[in-house]
Formats: sequence, structure tokens, C-alpha cells
Amino acid sequence: MLLGTCRVNKLNHLEIGGCDAVELAKEFGTPLYVMDENLIRENCRTYLNSIRSLHENTDVIYAGKAFLTIEMCRIIEEEGLCLDVVSGGELYTAIKAQFPAKRIYFHGNNKSYDELKMAIEYGVGRIVVDNFYELELISDLSKKYPAKNIKVLLRLTPGIEAHTHDYIKTGQLDSKFGFGMENGQALLAVESALSIKGLKLMGFHCHIGSQIFEEEPFKDAAQIMVKFAKTVNDKYGFNTREIDFGGGFGIKYLETDRPLPVKEYIHALVTSVKKCCQNYDVPLPKISIEPGRAIIGEAGTTLYTVGAIKNIPGIRKYVSVDGGMSDNIRPALYGAKYTALIANKAASPKEERVSIAGKCCESGDMLIWDIDLPKIDPGDILAVFCTGAYHYSMASNYNMLPKPAVVFVKNNTARLVVRRQTYEDLLSNEVYLPPAKKVYTASM
Repeated sequence: MLLGTCRVNKLNHLEIGGCDAVELAKEFGTPLYVMDENLIRENCRTYLNSIRSLHENTDVIYAGKAFLTIEMCRIIEEEGLCLDVVSGGELYTAIKAQFPAKRIYFHGNNKSYDELKMAIEYGVGRIVVDNFYELELISDLSKKYPAKNIKVLLRLTPGIEAHTHDYIKTGQLDSKFGFGMENGQALLAVESALSIKGLKLMGFHCHIGSQIFEEEPFKDAAQIMVKFAKTVNDKYGFNTREIDFGGGFGIKYLETDRPLPVKEYIHALVTSVKKCCQNYDVPLPKISIEPGRAIIGEAGTTLYTVGAIKNIPGIRKYVSVDGGMSDNIRPALYGAKYTALIANKAASPKEERVSIAGKCCESGDMLIWDIDLPKIDPGDILAVFCTGAYHYSMASNYNMLPKPAVVFVKNNTARLVVRRQTYEDLLSNEVYLPPAKKVYTASM
């Protein structure tokens, strides 16, 4: 499954962005995250052009939790997107990248006082408020920063359960995120927000899940959110200026996956919002979306070096690589599935069925079960596709494994964006005091 600029070259090697994957592994080591910059930029433009062809007053907000580095911030800014951050660390990354503050949306279900203070001082464009406690914190901060015009969206749970894994459903009423719409909490939040001096309510936000392959959940979200805007207008006289519909747009991890073309997702959402606004007689608001995985997911490939191979006759052949759940937790966390090829035998015929095992000391550290590949040998380079989203972001140092490097490839050139951790890095935060020397005295 070759996406973006991936192709097989004359050496029978996988090539990404004009760079030979085998040579990338030699130069930068493995495991290695390889990002296809041209595909990232193409995805940004597809979303931006698709939505603005239907409605001029829009924002496309890149969901930074999927993958965030200083270099990624730079690309997102250049492509005209806004940025969604969910923690002080992500906000700090954006600040270090000098990302325009007004184009930052600050999310999170448990923002601390210090994180909110940091966001207000930097002047982020929107704070997406998740709960009543956060409203109290912002109310307190608004008194300390009276000159700041704190613009907020209220995150609502519209009661939609998109057909995704339980861990990535977010729009149903029983969720840790947002104000419930079915239990009256959302209206109470509006009333509270409108009463806080120094806070300016701009509108509402929802996010119904991830890896959605259908139009209907987005149409349902449009119906529910616009109806709520009408209710709020009737009850409080508040005119909803903005509705942010979050992300959730599916991507193709496997040949059998059938995500919709971007234009179909966007057309379904925007036309539904317009129709609902007409039906409920409310002004058409600014419409925002938050693709994260959909921009970076298919642009990432992880390279591994094959090590031990264990054949259990009649049962299974395990092929171990030099990474695993430390650089890709998704298979262990929620059963994510991937496709792969051998980068140095990219177009060779498939000869055997194997299972790809990680090197962490967990039986559940399996990257891929039962994949057909050419005959595989120690030292081969395995390329696992569609690893751009939630891999670098969720990487850990389990078993004291250093986190991989990240390279961006484009037009036959590879740029190191994040260096590989060293063993020294693993201990850099430890506070170590040499044991005091024992003093022995002669016994009396």
C-alpha cells in the first residue's frame, strides 16, 4: 500500500520523498519515523481548499496531539492552518515555534491554572472550555488580566456514538469530555459563561470520535449543534458566531479500509450546517474542523531492523524488530492494525506468513499479526505504513528504550527534525547523589 511519494526504486528498495528507505535506516538508525512532507502539505491544502470552496468563513485547525514538533508547527503555519493544543507542553512547543497566538485553540479536559494562565498571557485565539471548574479558573484569571479579551468555545457532548473503538469515542453523553447536552449541563454552562466579565463566548465545539468512515455522524452533529444554537438564541439572546466540529475523519491503514474522500466528508458537514441554519432560522456561523490524524497519519512510515526470528512449526513464525510498543502503543492499546513491507525487498514476491513482534518485555507487544511478506532475514529493514499519527506523540521509554529520531523527507532530501534519544538522555532528569562513605570505628 504505497501512499504519497512512496514508490519502489530500481534497487527494489522502498523510496519515500525520493529518499531510499534502506539508506535512511543506515544514516539515521532504526527505529526511525519518516515523514513525507509533500503529502503533509497536500493534505493541509486539500482540507483547506475543500471547506473554503463551500464556506469562506472557516478555520482548519490541525490537531497537534497527533504529531507535534517545532518543524510541524512551521509547516502548519505556512499552509495557513490553525493549531489545536491540549497541554502546556504542546502550547510551549507552539510558542517556541513562534506560531501565531491568535491561530491557537487550547483544548483539554483538565487544564491547570498555570496552563490557562500561560495561554491567556500568550494570547491564544480560543480556549475550548470543557467543564465548570475550568470556567471558575478562567473567571479568576479574567480579573487578573482585565486587558485580555478571553475568547472561548464551550465543548459539548452531542450524544453521538460514532462507530469507532470505545477508547476513541468522545461524543456520547457518558464521556469525560465536555458539557452534556441531554442533561441540561450545556445550557447551564452557557448561562455561566455569559455571566463572566472578561470572558467572551464565541460559540461551541464538539468532537464525535475518530476513524469515522461515514457521512451520517457529521450530518447528525450539524443537526444537533445548530438546533442547540437556536435554543441558546431563543433562551439567552446569544448569537452563535462559531461552531467547531472537531475531527474524526478516517484514513486508510489497511487495503480493506474505506475512508471517504475528503471532499465528501466536508461537503456532507457544510451543506448540513447550511441547511439546518435555514431550517432553524439562525445566522450561518463560522465553521471549523480539526483534522489531525487525517493530515499526518498516512504521511508517516516507521522503519525497523529485523533481529531474532522464532519459528514454531505448525503454529507461527515470530519476526522481532528493534522497536515495538515503546514507539507504537496503538496495537496494544486498542488493537490497531497496519500493513508493511520489507524495504530492501520492496517488490519481491510474498513467500511466508509471519507476525511482527516488538522487543519490549510484554507478550502483548505485537505490531502486526499474520502478514504475508517475502522471505525475511535478520538485518532486513521493515517499513510499517501510516504511522504518522499518535506514534511519536505516544512514544515512551518503557524498558528504558530511547525514543526514535524523526526525519522529514522531500524532493530527494532528508532533514533530521528530532534527534534520537541517547542513553544519557534517559538519565538526564535523574537526581543522583553518590552514597556517603561509611566511617568505620574500632569496636571497644
